[in-house]
Amino acid sequence: MTATLPPMDVAGRPDRLRTRMADADLPALLVTRLPNVRYLTGFSGSAALLLVTADELLLVTDGRYQTQAAEQLRAAGVDARVEIGATSADQHRILADALGRPGRLGLEAHGVTWAEQRTLAGVFTDVDLVPTDSHVEDLRRVKDAGEVARIRAACAIADAALAELLPTLRDHPTERAFAVELEHAMRRGGASAMSFDPIVASGPNGAKPHARPSDRTIGDGELVVVDFGCIVDGYCSDMTRTVSVGDPGPDGRRLWDLVAASQQAGRDAVGPGVACADVDRASRHVIEEAGLGDAFVHGTGHGVGLEIHEAPRVARTAPGTLGIGTVVTVEPGVYLPGVGGVRIEDTVVVTEDGADALTEFPKSLVVAPS
Repeated sequence: MTATLPPMDVAGRPDRLRTRMADADLPALLVTRLPNVRYLTGFSGSAALLLVTADELLLVTDGRYQTQAAEQLRAAGVDARVEIGATSADQHRILADALGRPGRLGLEAHGVTWAEQRTLAGVFTDVDLVPTDSHVEDLRRVKDAGEVARIRAACAIADAALAELLPTLRDHPTERAFAVELEHAMRRGGASAMSFDPIVASGPNGAKPHARPSDRTIGDGELVVVDFGCIVDGYCSDMTRTVSVGDPGPDGRRLWDLVAASQQAGRDAVGPGVACADVDRASRHVIEEAGLGDAFVHGTGHGVGLEIHEAPRVARTAPGTLGIGTVVTVEPGVYLPGVGGVRIEDTVVVTEDGADALTEFPKSLVVAPS
């Protein structure tokens, strides 16, 4: 599948980061968060440190990834030096030798523990270690065409998997069994992994936004929340549909219609230059007007990319605005303890004149009983 996807501009990303570093008077940055390492280099291994300076990109990893690192950086067209250290001490020594004494070294504040900072302070002596906030993550907010294509491909796999399996709800599987089959279908469709463990929550379990699939049998007339996604070439998808086998009754239909209207209002609000908080406000207003504002217990959405939850947030307190190429979810929900819940979610990409849905599976409540 990846052979048919358009290329990404990985090689241009380090220079864009260097521009941000120069604006922050930061001569060097140690990138420790693996999604950020992958974004800047194309390297997808589970162990790496990346030193970024004005004139060098140095990737340090261990012997397991010597060949993989060279291959992936070459394929991405990234001009970087790769060094191998057998131990953490060896890797730190390589980094310290390469750094010299620039005066200041940035550390990713959200990616370095207190213990790691203390260790690094002992490695980079006579260097001022300074916390940095989201230098790489801010670059990742806007996706290039290759990134959007990968998210779209992951969404298409998820769409097809749900289309294949939704009729099997008529056979009354358990939540867990349906979740397992959904994973298998996405794997068969070409996914390399799941974006997260699928959520399949029926009846009263639907009142828990992050319910874990259980051995509860899915019954007729129950609302069933299905939240899931998969990964293609590192990029995630995310979608939620709420369905019922047969008629869920007037209360269930009203709840579903309310959330569907809220979700559409949020989707309609998405566009370039729109404040993230305003998208949340559009969705939330519909539910609040119905008197169920207290049952909408989370934000309206989040960014999606190399991580299933990344910048920007789409919530009532979220800062910032949406830019062309930003990929976010719109996923309002209503949750009634002891009764059930409804959540409907799409992943969308911001365009010049609004937003395009990357998740295309139809929104309909009733799965016809057999």
